[in-house]
Amino acid sequence: MDISKLFDLKGKTAIVTGGANGIGKASCKILAAYGANVVVSDYNLEAAKKTAKEINANNGKAIAIDCDVTKDEALVNLVDKTVKEFGGIHILVNNVGGGGAGKESPYDIEVAQFKKVFEMNVFSMWRLCQLVAPHMKKSGYGSIINMSSMASVNKSPAISAYASSKAAINHMTRNLAFDFGPDDIRINAIGPGAVKTQALSTVLTPDIEKRMLVHTPIKRLGEPEDIAGAVLYFASPISSWTSGQILFVNGGGVQTLD
Repeated sequence: MDISKLFDLKGKTAIVTGGANGIGKASCKILAAYGANVVVSDYNLEAAKKTAKEINANNGKAIAIDCDVTKDEALVNLVDKTVKEFGGIHILVNNVGGGGAGKESPYDIEVAQFKKVFEMNVFSMWRLCQLVAPHMKKSGYGSIINMSSMASVNKSPAISAYASSKAAINHMTRNLAFDFGPDDIRINAIGPGAVKTQALSTVLTPDIEKRMLVHTPIKRLGEPEDIAGAVLYFASPISSWTSGQILFVNGGGVQTLD
């Protein structure tokens, strides 16, 4: 075994949805640092261009492509442009997600809102898997990483749409592993705990953070780079016999407020 090749992504091309900020941005940067060509996909094209520019300034190779994952034509365009630019696709990080705690009371949420969460979190992931799989098969290398959540296994109020969509991602990932495995395409999911992203920072206070860490052995909240490390593992040859798995990256516990 040549251990120098275990994290080598040279010659590989990765698509990262929601790649402009937070976990997506950290994932783009670490994949580029290990040699991958990176497509920074985001509905905010200017932010995606900024992330791509940062990567290129650090001797990486990245381009930005705007994409609203709830629109099929945008997903098709994302894949087509990637193949046209880099000649193939080897890695997909399905990072985009929406919904969340405190916003989904069954007494208030409308069916359209519930449906939108599934369109963004589940349907778009499944469709992108379908679109990239033939290119991965052709290249002889495929790794798909779906972003799940601790919400997929936790139980909390006013989060039924988001939590059930993330649970669906877990089981979808496990089942697709059987479909894609014969073509040497691995598919896994990552379930982050509470990560210090821009979204969390808008509601985080010292008291809330202290309460969130009561049941967490590693006494800090996650950083985007913590999740990006798991992305790198699944994207790289070192995980060549790992598929259908859900890896929870959560400091060893749960960051709930109860």
